[in-house]
Amino acid sequence: MSDELQELHEHAEHAREHPDLAPVSLTMAVLAVLVATVSLLGHRTHTEEIILKNEEVLLQNKVSDQWAYYQAKNIRRHNDELFADLSTLVATKDAEAATKLAAKYRSEADRYKDEQKELDAKARELENEGKLTRQEGDHTRNKADRFDLAEVFLEIALVVTSITLLSGRRIFWHLGMLTAVAGVLIAASAWMVH
Repeated sequence: MSDELQELHEHAEHAREHPDLAPVSLTMAVLAVLVATVSLLGHRTHTEEIILKNEEVLLQNKVSDQWAYYQAKNIRRHNDELFADLSTLVATKDAEAATKLAAKYRSEADRYKDEQKELDAKARELENEGKLTRQEGDHTRNKADRFDLAEVFLEIALVVTSITLLSGRRIFWHLGMLTAVAGVLIAASAWMVH
């Protein structure tokens, strides 16, 4: 950034010697401010994108954990159902105790079945949150890309405009202005990205 300021200072000195080039120097100063502003917006948007990506990964882990917990409950339920079924088939001396044991395991299996419904709902809710976070991340990435592209156009505009000071030909100033307008429009379009 200090190199750019030094360069602008040199151009200002050059413009002092040639007053007809003062608008070009002013244009370059404005372009430098626009480049800095769009660059800052781009960096902040990329930071937001990284934060959203991290949130997405965390949500994905929560979803995986929730489904793993669901599966663990499913295995326990199947084991309890199997044990309850087997206990009714096995010959025993105490039929009443076997019936109580089978009822206990059936009750545990039913409890797991109810808990699985809650776990399923929670996992699906987390999946939907993840989809929303992913969409928001895509939107932020598109916005950041626009700022990056705008920064490129504004930097090109600054360079092309500075050629006017070296060559004295106004065509470069006009080309720089056109490129700058494109850069500003692209930067403005970042807020319209959906």
